[in-house]
Amino acid sequence: SQIVQMVSDASRSRAPIQNLVDKVATYFVPIVVLISVVTFFIWWQFGPEPQLVYAFVNAIAVLIIACPCALGLATPMSVMVGVGKGAKMGVLIKNAEAIEKMNKIDVLITDKTGTITEGKPSVEKIVVKEGDEQLVLGKIASLNQNSEHPLAAAVVAFAKTKNVTFSKVENFDSVTGKGVKGSINQELILLGNKKLLEEEKVQDFLAIETAVIAEQKKGKTVSYIAINGKVVGYITITDAIKKTSFEAINELKRQGVEVIMLTGDNENTAKSVATALELTDFKAGFLPQDKLAFIKALQAKGKIVAMAGDGINDAPALAQADIGIAMGTGTDVAIESAKITLVKGDLQGIVKAKNLSHAVMKNIKQNLFFAFIYNTIGIPVAAGVLFPVFGLLLSPMIAALAMSFSSVSVIANALRLRTIKI
Repeated sequence: SQIVQMVSDASRSRAPIQNLVDKVATYFVPIVVLISVVTFFIWWQFGPEPQLVYAFVNAIAVLIIACPCALGLATPMSVMVGVGKGAKMGVLIKNAEAIEKMNKIDVLITDKTGTITEGKPSVEKIVVKEGDEQLVLGKIASLNQNSEHPLAAAVVAFAKTKNVTFSKVENFDSVTGKGVKGSINQELILLGNKKLLEEEKVQDFLAIETAVIAEQKKGKTVSYIAINGKVVGYITITDAIKKTSFEAINELKRQGVEVIMLTGDNENTAKSVATALELTDFKAGFLPQDKLAFIKALQAKGKIVAMAGDGINDAPALAQADIGIAMGTGTDVAIESAKITLVKGDLQGIVKAKNLSHAVMKNIKQNLFFAFIYNTIGIPVAAGVLFPVFGLLLSPMIAALAMSFSSVSVIANALRLRTIKI
């Protein structure tokens, strides 16, 4: 029901181009009235008998044929049909402004986990250099029960398959972009990246760092495990790249969009994913505030930025971007912060959204052309410019029919959007 309401609200919203149409209308209406008055006086003074009848008929014909119905329908009809088409294709658009801006984007910023990758991470292995592996796994799984992060869910799911014993956790803290920590039986447990260890003054990770980097270069996410200030091992998590990501990114680049991946993951893992996708621009180790600052910097350069993400961490960046694009498979916070939601949650939906935006804006311009060309031709004919040469006048009834036809032509053109392939 919320999706239906979202589509309904978007259909009734105004695209920025409508403001231009409104501005034109503020000049158009008084000009038409003036033309009608001038027509009346010219026919009254210089027309054939009965002069007053000719003056009234032609002045009224001008007013009828110039009725700006087509002008008013041009934008909202295209928006309504376009939003409906998007919904059918799994692209939910919050408002008409998003349709217009999507056509103009210069840069797409994309998160990695859950956006480029499947977002269904799974534990590949746990390596413990000191202590009992089953016991260590039980401790980090207990810690992760309190976290909503996909990586945490993967650890908990893996631990359950190993039938480990879960313990009570105290003083749990999720450190954004770094990992989690908490106490179990007076032991401080850390699970996260090198930044978390450095923050907690843990220095003995160098012994396993070579092995960790080797895993990261394979595109895997690795979290260090530390107990009471001492590194005891690491856990390796894999998250497959979505099959549609490569094709979608290359299509966007072909359309002239600069694609940049920003991830909180480490440099080696990010580089591995970027290489697989032939992405030359990526930034690793980015916290939510870093993503936000990066987008602001691009916008300060005059870039129109779209941001695609799925997690709570992406919400500030999604809200800051000119177009926030949330994966429908992601968190509610991300979806609420975004202007476009992709139901299937893959980057191919961004290509569809951009193609739809281009088609809708092209359709709007066609409608406006129909409306203006109709008035450009119709008003002089209604005023009687053909009468001196051809003896032709436009009856108010024919003018009314022509006015209706202009509106029908705009509606018919807008309905063509239902059949486009995006």
